[in-house]
Amino acid sequence: MSGVLNLGFARLDLAREARQGLPEVVYGPGKTVEQICGIVTGLLQHNTGPVLVTRIGPEAAEAVLSQVDDGTYDAEARLLLWRPAATGHFTVTVVAAGTSDRPVAAEAAAVATAVGLDTTAVHDVGVAGLDRILQVRDRLQSADAVVVVAGMEGALASVVGGLVRAPVVAVPVSTGYGASLEGVTALLAMHASCAAGITVVNIDSGFSAAMAVHRIAQIRGDAR
Repeated sequence: MSGVLNLGFARLDLAREARQGLPEVVYGPGKTVEQICGIVTGLLQHNTGPVLVTRIGPEAAEAVLSQVDDGTYDAEARLLLWRPAATGHFTVTVVAAGTSDRPVAAEAAAVATAVGLDTTAVHDVGVAGLDRILQVRDRLQSADAVVVVAGMEGALASVVGGLVRAPVVAVPVSTGYGASLEGVTALLAMHASCAAGITVVNIDSGFSAAMAVHRIAQIRGDAR
């Protein structure tokens, strides 16, 4: 079988599942409902693992689900999902600094769960009240990986990076006032962290953080 399925409007990378452990993931914005349905149907027919559509609004999601059976929609994470993977033994904790960061944290947690990671979330533990993060220190230290989601100045990533030995994947978020520069300040602060070894992904990309952790889990043999 060819590694590419040509739908005319899209060329599906069918070999990605064998190459990377998961089928191609569909980015929803900019695609019509018909295009999303065509892509999802192709992936379901030619691959065996989870099929995900990210960043899709409720109206478009409802329209897709009316045409492609057996999917589910997480409105907070803006994620459509078919064939979620069974949960493995690799644990990841998603930590959000503030309530405004919750949508990005929800995407990270939902994607991580969909691809088979044992995922929990901790919300509203930003550095303005350090007691909050210290109260959940044991939970963080017991995880196999930690995803830190923070806007403003992004300092939570450095704090968590100094508390745990597990891999830390930091997600800068575009929340904050003017000098936060729509997430650029948090992005640069996370890159400049004095806590060694933190991985930093793109602004607002909970999806990218979940995928980074999935790669780590695969190397450990704890993911499909």
